[in-house]
Amino acid sequence: MAVHQGRLCSPGVLKGTVTVIALCLAGYILGPPLYWHLSEGLAAVSGASSCPPCVCDCTSHPLLSIPEGLRNTSFADCGKHDTEVSEDTEKNFTELLSEELKLREAEALGNHQRADMALLEAKKMASQYQKEADKCNSGMETCEEAREKAEAALLGQKKLTAMWEMRARQRGWKEGSTKSRAHSQYVQAV
Repeated sequence: MAVHQGRLCSPGVLKGTVTVIALCLAGYILGPPLYWHLSEGLAAVSGASSCPPCVCDCTSHPLLSIPEGLRNTSFADCGKHDTEVSEDTEKNFTELLSEELKLREAEALGNHQRADMALLEAKKMASQYQKEADKCNSGMETCEEAREKAEAALLGQKKLTAMWEMRARQRGWKEGSTKSRAHSQYVQAV
C-alpha cells in the first residue's frame, strides 16, 4: 500500500492535476468574454445583426386590448413621435436651464459683491494703518530732529564750559578751592 500511495503523490501527477485545474479555471473565467467578443466580431464582419428589428405595434398585443374608457393612449401611440410633447419637453428643459443660469448668475453676483465689500474694507484698513504709520514716522522724525538739536546744544555747552574752565585755570583757579573761597566770601558778606 505504501508503494501505491507514493504513485498518487508523485510530483508528475501533482503537476498534471494542478495544470488541468488551472486550465479549467482559465477557461471558466475567460471563456464567456471571448465568446461575446468573437460573436460581435463575426456579426460586424458579416454585416448581419443578431437581433431582428423591433416593431412597435401595440394594438396587436392581446393584453393591451382594454375597453376605450380605460385604455392608456400612450401605449397606442408608442411608435409615434409627438411634436407637442417634444416641444413642451424642450421648453421645460430650456426653462429649467435658464432658471439654473439665473440662480448661478445671482449667486456669482452675490459672491462678487461680498468680495468687493471685503476689498473695500481691506483698503480702508490699509489706509488707516498707513495714516498711523505716517504719524509714527513724523513723530520719529521730530524726535530725531530734537535729539540732534539737543546733542548740538550739549556739544556747544561743553565747548563753552571747556573754554571758561581753561580761562579760569589760566587765572589760577583750582577745582577744590572754589567752594572754600565762595564760602568764605559768603560768610564775610553776611
